Amino acid sequence: QVQLVESGGGLVQPGGSLSLSCAASGFTFSNYFMSWYRQAPGKERELVALISSGGGSTNYADSVKGRFTISRDNARDTVYLQMNSLKPEDTAVYYCHAEAGARYSYWGRGTRVTVSS
Repeated sequence: QVQLVESGGGLVQPGGSLSLSCAASGFTFSNYFMSWYRQAPGKERELVALISSGGGSTNYADSVKGRFTISRDNARDTVYLQMNSLKPEDTAVYYCHAEAGARYSYWGRGTRVTVSS
């Protein structure tokens, strides 16, 4: 049974930091590209960051470049998102996504991040 379980969300003040984790199980984690998406109220889900299966390649949305860092630990089947210098517009539900081709695509249930003073 495939599971992606996000954790680490919460309330943080502008300029603060949060670290999200996504623990995977039920599939061969090291074969999958991993991503973080987010969906703000009233908006479409958007890609935040992507990391290749081996961790050697990453990509970020322009809005988070220089502030967010995606990483993975294939020994622990976990992907992380370190978020620094958070802004109110980063408020959203953050989702973990695993993909190894169109037929192999899995989503977590999300963790809520609220940036507010």
